[in-house]
Parts: sequence; structure tokens; C-alpha cells
Amino acid sequence: MSPHPPPAPRVRRPTPLPERLGPLARSFLRAYLAGLPRGERYSDIGELLLGELVTNAVRHSDAPPDRLVEVRFAVVADRLRIEVHDAGTGRPTLRRSVTLEEEHGRGLLLVDELAERWGCCPRAGGIGKFVWVVISPAPGFTELVFGRSPRLVTV
Repeated sequence: MSPHPPPAPRVRRPTPLPERLGPLARSFLRAYLAGLPRGERYSDIGELLLGELVTNAVRHSDAPPDRLVEVRFAVVADRLRIEVHDAGTGRPTLRRSVTLEEEHGRGLLLVDELAERWGCCPRAGGIGKFVWVVISPAPGFTELVFGRSPRLVTV
């Protein structure tokens, strides 16, 4: 047996079915939240925003096709933090004026409306970026989580 733990699973791009990356990432998040007390507080908005960020990473990244898309999430201090990493150089741009006729361009508007905070940062080592969001618990859930060590999941 190897003395090193196996690497954390990652969502890879390309794949024969790139449209499946969003649903796959959402299922990982759903499973993670199901294992937390009161994790359902984050499910609806978390899954929606994760799907938007993964879709953007797949559709809009200028990274070479053999590069990975990595998803990370953790609940810390009663907030869900989601990160989507890719090796692309482009940065997301919030388009404030999207017409009703346009079929695309609303994803970051959803992120901006529903996230408590969000942003984009360069990745360590200088290759690519990650887009992050912080999500508050759904209204009606006011308990704060103190005295527990945060659990981080990288997929």
C-alpha cells in the first residue's frame, strides 16, 4: 500500500460529454451538503451557482483542452464557499445589460444577485484563475456553527 493518500478526484475537461460536468459537480456538492447538519440550507443556491460557474469554465476558458477544471467547496463560519478553478487566462465579466432576446449572458447576473460575495483570483503558480462565491444560509436558518473544524472537499 502506498504511504501517500490517493489524489482528490477532480472534474476533468475535456470529456465525451462536457455538458455533464455541471450536473456532476452539483451532485458532488449535494452529497457533501447532505453529510452536514443543516447542509440543506445551502443546496438550492449552491447547486445553481456551482452549475453556472462550471458551465462558464467549460464554455469560456481559453485553456488547452487537456487542462483540468477543479471544483472546491467548504462550509466555514456558517457560509458555503465554492471555487471553480481553470487554466484559462480570461476573467469573468458581469454584463449588466442583457436583452430578453439573448440566450446567454445571465449566469454571472445570477451569481451577483444570489451570492453574498464573489470574485475572481489568479491561481497559485500563475496558471489560470479561480472564481469563488460565498453563500449565506437560506432565509429562516439563523443558527451559527461554532466550535467545529471546517471540512474542505476538493473534487
